[in-house]
Amino acid sequence: MNKNKYGQYFTPAAIVEFMIELADINPSSKILEPSCGEGVFIEQLKDKGFDNIVGYEIDNELGKKTEGIKYESFVSANIEDKFDLIIGNPPYIRWKNLEEELKKELESNALWNKYFNTLCDYLYIFILKSIELLKDEGQLIFICPEYWLNTTHSFSLRNYMAHNGGFEKLFKFNETKIFDNVNVSLIVFKYVKTTKPKNKFHFFDFNDRKCKIEDILYILKSNKSKQHQIDVNRFKVNERWLFVSNEESRRLIHFESACKRKIKNQKLFDFEDVNLIRINDICTVRNGLVSGLDRAFKIENTDRLNELELNSTLNVIKGYNLNQFIYKGYDKYIYLNDREINEEILRNDYPQFYLKLNIYKEILENRYRYNGKVPYWNWVFLRNFDSFRKNESKIYVPSKNRISQNKFFKFCIVENGFFPTQDVSVLQLKNTTKESIYYICAYLNHPMVFNWIKHNGIIKGNIVEFSAKPLKSVPFRIINWSKQEEVRIHDKIKRLVKEYIKKEESNILKDINENISLLID
Repeated sequence: MNKNKYGQYFTPAAIVEFMIELADINPSSKILEPSCGEGVFIEQLKDKGFDNIVGYEIDNELGKKTEGIKYESFVSANIEDKFDLIIGNPPYIRWKNLEEELKKELESNALWNKYFNTLCDYLYIFILKSIELLKDEGQLIFICPEYWLNTTHSFSLRNYMAHNGGFEKLFKFNETKIFDNVNVSLIVFKYVKTTKPKNKFHFFDFNDRKCKIEDILYILKSNKSKQHQIDVNRFKVNERWLFVSNEESRRLIHFESACKRKIKNQKLFDFEDVNLIRINDICTVRNGLVSGLDRAFKIENTDRLNELELNSTLNVIKGYNLNQFIYKGYDKYIYLNDREINEEILRNDYPQFYLKLNIYKEILENRYRYNGKVPYWNWVFLRNFDSFRKNESKIYVPSKNRISQNKFFKFCIVENGFFPTQDVSVLQLKNTTKESIYYICAYLNHPMVFNWIKHNGIIKGNIVEFSAKPLKSVPFRIINWSKQEEVRIHDKIKRLVKEYIKKEESNILKDINENISLLID
């Protein structure tokens, strides 16, 4: 695989063949390939008897020249024809990584300005312009990253696609390696431009990261493909895209309903609104501290530290320390941000710190520094430090959770005196919250919450990201304190969680989940 400034990832022949076989076309069909690269799609199409093909490639420096390819930008090309099939592997580059010439091209492009902005990806214009160029009932078959299926910045693209047609098939390969040295979750989709889209489409999901792409393609050509297929309702305008079965969709809707409460409308006192309660209503969500180079600040052995050094450390918990409800171990980190020192004082008064930090001095001095110049012995960003120092227990969770290995997340209760690094997100109860931290942690660790986040969270491949924004959006089941039975269940869950933290017995965990289910099922 080669990559250049145009975001090129040349497609393996086996994937090209698989994509062409998805197309429902005949020898006279008009075909467009908008980002040809070295022409592998065009070559295979011609080998299969298709000759009515047009291709575009912006990079005229490619060593291999293929007949039928126009070496100009597809984005700016004035194309008047309409096509039965548009197929290929479009470039994907974030705006901030685009060459200046490409940025200027987009800034003067009418389609881009109508639907997109500088928070959008170069990929989007290739998808949207391709649909514009399809005939009625024309097909678009692309291989590309999957992130745009649920991000905020691709909302206009998704609405455009929902308005102008619908998917026929979508294959999600998650972390399966397709391109060398590319660690991004990829999809192949077949989209049909039509005024009468089908009510459902086939969705195929492959979660085994050890499975090779050749094995997946073999499965897709065999009867075993049904095991990985679900039928998903077609997406509509202004609707979030959930790749779930009807049954799972009903479960998610029911779960959200359990997390709603009625509130009095302040303008119309005889009318009640229904609000979905979210984690943001009961907790403040914060991201961990940033050292800029954890290995430089981590202390492997405290035996040689003097008293001044021992008093200049933090007890740090990282993502790998966390599990459901319980953390395993912690590390000591150098912490000198509250000391007025220079390099001479560091060397004389903190000799072991100096020896450790000096090994990484060059790297530390070249860290990204959020607020200007930072001495190499200091952490670069102490965001939320005062909040983490509060004398209260908190809920920690790794900021990235792999869902292919576990069917649960690792929300963990951590008492005062510990600090998280940037690979951990922290939930702290608001003063108005009546629910116990033990109940909240039990709720977040429940399988139904796992399912909701799996389908609604920010997911890249098999990795769920738990930064502040997605965590805040998780629905939450508050307790109706006027109902004695709910109070009893809440108090029982609190007791069970405390017991589980002491004993770690699986039967207690089962009992916790069953009691949460009484409130959300």
